[in-house]
Amino acid sequence: MLEEIKHKLNETLTQAGQWVEKALQHAMAWLAQLLDNIAFMLGRYGVPEEYRQLAALGLLYLLVVLVVLLFILLVFRRRRRKRREMLRREAPSRPEPEEALRPPVPKEPEAAPAPKEELRAEPEEEEAPTAEPPAEAEVEEVRPEEVESEPVAEEELVPKKAPAAPPEEREAPPEIEEVPQEPRVSLFERMRQGLSKTQASLVGRIDTLLRGRKEIDADLIEDLEEILITADLGMKTTQDLVAVLEDRLDRNELADGEAVRSAMQEELTRRLEEQACGPLDLDAAKPFVLMVVGVNGVGKTTTIGKLARQFKNEGRSVVLGAGDTFRAAASEQLAIWGERSGVEVIRHSEGADPAAVAFDAAKAAVARKADVLILDTAGRLHTKANLMEELKKIRRVLDREIPGAPHETLLVLDATTGQNALNQAKLFSEAVAVSGIALTKLDGTAKGGIVVAISNELKLPVRYIGIGEGVEDLRPFDPAMFAAALFDRE
Repeated sequence: MLEEIKHKLNETLTQAGQWVEKALQHAMAWLAQLLDNIAFMLGRYGVPEEYRQLAALGLLYLLVVLVVLLFILLVFRRRRRKRREMLRREAPSRPEPEEALRPPVPKEPEAAPAPKEELRAEPEEEEAPTAEPPAEAEVEEVRPEEVESEPVAEEELVPKKAPAAPPEEREAPPEIEEVPQEPRVSLFERMRQGLSKTQASLVGRIDTLLRGRKEIDADLIEDLEEILITADLGMKTTQDLVAVLEDRLDRNELADGEAVRSAMQEELTRRLEEQACGPLDLDAAKPFVLMVVGVNGVGKTTTIGKLARQFKNEGRSVVLGAGDTFRAAASEQLAIWGERSGVEVIRHSEGADPAAVAFDAAKAAVARKADVLILDTAGRLHTKANLMEELKKIRRVLDREIPGAPHETLLVLDATTGQNALNQAKLFSEAVAVSGIALTKLDGTAKGGIVVAISNELKLPVRYIGIGEGVEDLRPFDPAMFAAALFDRE
């Protein structure tokens, strides 16, 4: 018995430790993202790059101090209010003994009329409630006289039916047609809004650099190179772009700032289109197996749920495999997405073998003649060799049950991590042969230039980009639209 108790205690402690570790990881990631956003805002106001992180920490410290001071002030105010209320409650009780000490004989007659007035006022106050019971009595008397009250009741029922206005109000929303409002927010407009931070960080700074320049020279190209590097386009991609601009400058093709701007847009579009391969060909196999990989916290499960909804809306039958058996409540989260989308979810208990989940999900997809099988996997660091070997095992199981599976290995990356996302893509590609990228959270970062770096350096197609929290905000990547939205002047 003691050994069992010790074993259970150890299990609970390890689970609690894992939960605390995950909570700390999420908190640190949120804090790092907040510091990056503050540093980016400081950069827009001209703070040098080497001082941005320090200044961001200072601002965050000041904000915390202000919040604490405000909290202390609120506590003091509440205490003062309580004291005032206590004094007000005690105030009427104090004059009573003073009045009791002043009962002189001459003042007794003056005090006598006062109670009379009070007595007169009291019956008036009592008359008001006495007026109410007769009204109630009248109502009670009217009820037994059904014959006489029938016409009155019919007249009273008519105004009760009068709230025909609410149905008119309910009919009003269809009159305000929401359908014509949808085309107003076009796909291009959504893309432009989702890339607003990247646009301000990259194109906005380029426009500021080019504004007022009458001559394009080597110094301007050097300043442009610095902007591209800080926008997370990567060193190799930046050097390639700068080389192209210098070549055009030597051929006198960059006469002014507008020519530089258009040349940048053309080069970015060309490099993105070189790796573009269009949407997924879900008819290439049945079932089409899509395995989703990535580190913790990048949005794998949410991406899977959105893809399942989109495929279901296209009229395809979808099966989801909850292969993330390590993270707490991961299968439950995927099950919720499955209920929303109306698709089946194959899952095991927490801590089960992910390869077993992949086996059962493949069997279920074949038995149900599903069009698409999407398999979730546990988030793992790209530096953990044993976990990466587990992904290879899952691939072998899928290939054994469905020849050629997985037909697409989609790596989900968080755009807010910048160059770290590029490193993740390199190592995952070496381990599990990644065939496509889904880049999430582009609407919440100024590091959208990582899209160009991934396409140019890794020669991997970007399949999907996330520009919002809605299901429709996970969009198939269109290079031309991406570049046009990035360089759009509104």
